[in-house]
Amino acid sequence: MQLTNLIIFKYSAVAAIAFLVSALATGRLIPYLRHKQFGQYIREEGPQAHLAKTGTPTMGGVAMAAGITPAGILSVLMGLSDMGDMLAILLSMYAFGAVGFIDDYNKIAKKQNEGLTPKQKLLLQCIFGAALAVFMMMREGSSVIIPFAGKSVDMGLLYIPFVIFIEVAMANSVNLTDGLDGLAASISAIVACTFAVIGICLSADGSMAMAAAGQAVFGAAIGYLLYNRYPAQIFMGDTGSMALGGVLSAMAIVGRIEWLLPIAGALFVIEALSVIIQVAYFKKTGGKRIFRMAPIHHHFELGGWHETKVVRRFCIFTLICCIIAIFSVI
Repeated sequence: MQLTNLIIFKYSAVAAIAFLVSALATGRLIPYLRHKQFGQYIREEGPQAHLAKTGTPTMGGVAMAAGITPAGILSVLMGLSDMGDMLAILLSMYAFGAVGFIDDYNKIAKKQNEGLTPKQKLLLQCIFGAALAVFMMMREGSSVIIPFAGKSVDMGLLYIPFVIFIEVAMANSVNLTDGLDGLAASISAIVACTFAVIGICLSADGSMAMAAAGQAVFGAAIGYLLYNRYPAQIFMGDTGSMALGGVLSAMAIVGRIEWLLPIAGALFVIEALSVIIQVAYFKKTGGKRIFRMAPIHHHFELGGWHETKVVRRFCIFTLICCIIAIFSVI
């Protein structure tokens, strides 16, 4: 795609609208959530320093979704993306965000840090992932781009479980990453911006929708970070982390760059693997641990790093991974 001044303006407008709506919505949401006593309940087995965050308004992901939605619609009206592709991306965000919303609401209603059961979450996530897989397969086929190889491979019917795995894994990985002020939103913003750059460079139909959605998620995440950076005035909750996982994975699926997710989003993968390894090792050894605490951001935090240092270092790592992801396909 030739980047004319008009194209640059349009993409900038998408990010700007998402930023403004997200920032305004987050600012309005904080006092409302406080009034409704929709506060976060911090698990006692977590870092003791985090107990002071108990009661911080949660479910701030609603504000990010509020910013991404009009920005996505604007991108269609300006001809930056196809309605069907953008609809698939937005519906994925809503579907996974709804799972998180139900979970958050149950936690608040029960006044404890428990919501939906793991089986309930997994079932809903698999259903939504399958719906997206079938829609994309009927719409655009089952081929995916292979990084560094410069070609696409048709996965056939394996495409459906492949997409389900990506959606479920991404949603839960972002959810696990959301444990420090500004961490999940910052990493998501970097990955989304990377997808926007890749989408603009590839300039196919699905890639254009991915690029527009990337700008929307980037702008919304930055607007939300005005209030979520340390010390956070609001948390995104499962509503936000699940929605971000759903929208980021859907962007990659629509843009046919599914295999770039574990490269650009390597931090999300590491966070999830740290939990899996910790639990498996704990059960195998009868109580021993590899990490001080999992997910791995708590390992560094308990090792003496302030959470702002953890966030900065993780963002730098993600930026490096994203640069590698960009050069793997352009």
